[in-house]
Amino acid sequence: MKKLFFVFICVLGISATYAQYPVILSQREQAAVIDELLDDRLRNVLPALMRREGFDMWVIISREYNEDPVIKTLLPATWFAARRTTMLVAYDNGTETEYLAVARYDVGKVFKRAWDPDANPDQWAQLGKIISERNPKKIGINKAPSYGHADGLTANDYDNLLRVLPKTLQGRVASAEKLAVSWLESRTEKEMIIYQQICRIAHEILAKGLSDQVIQPGVTTTDDVVWWYREEIKRLRLDTWFQPSVSIQRNEPIAIMAKRPQPLVIQPGDVLHVDFGITYLRLNTDTQQHAYVLKPGETEAPAYLREAFAKGNRLQDILTGNFKAGRTGNEILKASREQAIKEAITPSIYTHPIGYHGHAAGSTVGMWDMQQGVPFTGDYPMHYNTAYSIELNCSVNLPEWNKSILIQLEEDGYFDETGFRYIDGRQKELIVIPKPQSTNR
Repeated sequence: MKKLFFVFICVLGISATYAQYPVILSQREQAAVIDELLDDRLRNVLPALMRREGFDMWVIISREYNEDPVIKTLLPATWFAARRTTMLVAYDNGTETEYLAVARYDVGKVFKRAWDPDANPDQWAQLGKIISERNPKKIGINKAPSYGHADGLTANDYDNLLRVLPKTLQGRVASAEKLAVSWLESRTEKEMIIYQQICRIAHEILAKGLSDQVIQPGVTTTDDVVWWYREEIKRLRLDTWFQPSVSIQRNEPIAIMAKRPQPLVIQPGDVLHVDFGITYLRLNTDTQQHAYVLKPGETEAPAYLREAFAKGNRLQDILTGNFKAGRTGNEILKASREQAIKEAITPSIYTHPIGYHGHAAGSTVGMWDMQQGVPFTGDYPMHYNTAYSIELNCSVNLPEWNKSILIQLEEDGYFDETGFRYIDGRQKELIVIPKPQSTNR
């Protein structure tokens, strides 16, 4: 398996030079990489998180077609969902972590079968027996008031769990919300090597969509570009977690724009905005970028648009400069907004974690309609080894247009002990369509 992982990284590292996109693995190769990443996380990440959050046992229960969001991150690649009733138990005895599957078979390589239906047909009774024999001090379950990601245990399964536990253990059952969030938000070294390539693929797809390979000004509509992204994602054997969007800002009154037939036809002088993401190897991207459609005779975007875009980059710098371990999302939001306003930038910040989910679990730094702070999820502290979509916008007044323009940016980044970095860089200047021809011809 280590050999496969090494080959994966080496091929990705060189392929971008010789191909349009970095190599995308076959389904079989993807499964092998997913399983290796999961094994690494279970052995090297989860035990420390359980100790940090004070749990010596974590019980995850899910029924087929009603899956717990967490259980999907614990299943092997060839399991697309829970089967019948899937029960997984992680038990930390202080020295090592035991992984058990109350199932007819092993669940992946780490969760070992711990139930013989012929000897004991009652699966719930077997779960109760396993827990009682280990006598844990604190039993975590996925029952959570704030994070939907960590609230996957159904009321029926909760009742069944308590039913098979002795009263002495029932009082030790507690919400594992912080443990589940920690598991979901933590990224490993191996994942981050791969994540850079996933973000690179997303950037390459986005750039191709914002080019004259896809867009013919005066003909192509915004919806044409949206559906090109969807088809390209499928052609590359990738997935997306949301419908891409393509919108236009142009130098004309809003009232006139509103009367134009929808979807809008892309014209010279338009500023395009794309919101786009892919899912690959169980990890997600989320990117927003801008492009400018050149008018005849232009070779670059007007200076006033470039200056407006630079304010968006500056707002990104302000936000990520305020990242600090232990600081809550609401504290980061407040400090960033105050700093931006002092610099005459009109900010709107709505940055979120990313990873196993697009809008993932972790510290939320604002929402578009909650610029004074986000209850609960905004109070969660930032930890090292976590990834975020740096999503925000700033409104910039353009005298040349007699109105304001929104610079809406989003790029995926990573935060650890060394600070914050963008996983595959960020957009620092407007993409232009078409790309100017070289003058050395």
